[in-house]
Amino acid sequence: MHGIPRITSLDFYSAVSPVSRPVADATHQIPAIKFIVARLTLSDSTVGEAYLLAFHFSPQAIRGALADVGALALGREACATKAFNRDCDRHFEYFGDGGLQRWARGLINVAMWDAWARYLKVPVWRLLGSCVERIPAYGSGGWLSYSLEELLEEASGYVRRGFTAVKLKVGSPQIDQDVERIARVRETVGPQVRVMIDANQGFGYPAALALAQRARPFGIHWFEEPLPRTDFAGYAALRQNAGMALAMGEREYDTVALRELVQRNALDLWQPDLLRLGGVEGWLDSAALAQAHHLPVLPHFYKEYDVPLACAIPHAFGVESFDWVDGLVDHPVRIENGYAYPSDTPGWGFRFKDSALSAL
Repeated sequence: MHGIPRITSLDFYSAVSPVSRPVADATHQIPAIKFIVARLTLSDSTVGEAYLLAFHFSPQAIRGALADVGALALGREACATKAFNRDCDRHFEYFGDGGLQRWARGLINVAMWDAWARYLKVPVWRLLGSCVERIPAYGSGGWLSYSLEELLEEASGYVRRGFTAVKLKVGSPQIDQDVERIARVRETVGPQVRVMIDANQGFGYPAALALAQRARPFGIHWFEEPLPRTDFAGYAALRQNAGMALAMGEREYDTVALRELVQRNALDLWQPDLLRLGGVEGWLDSAALAQAHHLPVLPHFYKEYDVPLACAIPHAFGVESFDWVDGLVDHPVRIENGYAYPSDTPGWGFRFKDSALSAL
């Protein structure tokens, strides 16, 4: 297409959440809440932006991946996201098309969508077409590193803000600790608020089943990542015996696990991660496969992107909400009475504040 602006420059920055503090789940100790932000500039001076949740992991490797993937983006038309994805697949097949290079591809893909929508002066969700005008949101966190008092304050704080669902981490050294935390959260939020638990793949099958059985009286809405991501047989057995819905998908770079779990009737909720799936097209493809098998979609973490994306599919179950990015951007996602609303601002609807960014 003649005249479409092309990518002329690409810059990367780091940012730290203003609410950053050390947290821990069943498998990770995380010292700070850190992000990588990409800004790409088009030949007409339009700027597109995207971010990924980086924490402290593999800082040198992700820099290298961004340099490799960024070289394939320069000079492209802003709308050529599928061609960009295809070229990334071809160039990076030798070392595998998952992992850090898929993250880097996802970051630039999301920034390209932002730039293209801003060039057209429309929100991304209008480019995709919308099915609904708002999406249920749940309050996430409940880290194992929290004291019981901190856990209950967070959960009750979400309820005070109008959230109707909250999630907490499980995978404590002793199952009794998990059960106590679940019981106290349920007591604190009351019977009308949904409570979910997330093990971050921290259990084997016997421990996951034992916790599910003991947590069942507290009305757990879903059990997230109870087992390692490749234990498909374990998921099938647990779904038959846990007495609660199972959710997973945030660690996947493709739809292999989704297909395997569907074949085994082993999953209730699919949780696509926009960055790991390589961007918008990968997210939508995975959502379409989930829809074909009547599985609701419950995306992982990136509410600033997931709200517009979820509004464009007919079977979104909800979005996950952390407050980590809110203090870094000019227009945080609007959440009222447990629902998140897409922005009418062009692109994804927000920018990172310059004052929040430092050179990567």
